[in-house]
Amino acid sequence: MIGYPNKKKTQSPANDPAISKARRGMSLEDDLNKTNSYYLDVDRAVIFKKPTPIQVVEVSYPSRNKARITEAYYRQASTTDYNGVYKGLPIDFEAKETVNKTSFPLAKLHRHQLDHLMNVYRHGAVAFLLIRFSSLDETYMIMVKSLIQYLAENDRQSIPYEWIKNEGMFIPYSLTPPVDYLTALDKMFTKGVTRNEEK
Repeated sequence: MIGYPNKKKTQSPANDPAISKARRGMSLEDDLNKTNSYYLDVDRAVIFKKPTPIQVVEVSYPSRNKARITEAYYRQASTTDYNGVYKGLPIDFEAKETVNKTSFPLAKLHRHQLDHLMNVYRHGAVAFLLIRFSSLDETYMIMVKSLIQYLAENDRQSIPYEWIKNEGMFIPYSLTPPVDYLTALDKMFTKGVTRNEEK
């Protein structure tokens, strides 16, 4: 709740039903694009979404100076969706959504994405996974170090919601920025689970 001088109280943005209703249909990618633009505008970090590679199959040339792509396909990206720099450190992460309320299906995280996250983490980057449970309207940050440990200890096709809730960092919705994952990351820095310090 937010208190004003006239004693009137309003709901916080995260709990305001009007804001929640307005946000329906907003994807995690949309929220992250707004968040990254905000971080850039206030000079907090430089983080971008990598474009999805496209395989051009056919090009039409209706005139000498006008080429038009008439057939193309999305290729599977070989790395993660987001990377950049924060506090002088390389940042690399993948963002995923699920409508499942009880677990995150590991099938949503492709093997090449997991391998890439493990590789950049091994080389000293800050690597993590953002998971949004869209049915619950909850977003969590899972550090790769914790994810590696979970995968080593469990032979499952999914990660339970309760594990994510306990091991991850909850990122509450805010107006500016919508997904303030850098504040969550700062909290993870204090817990010492962000980087691979092994030599």
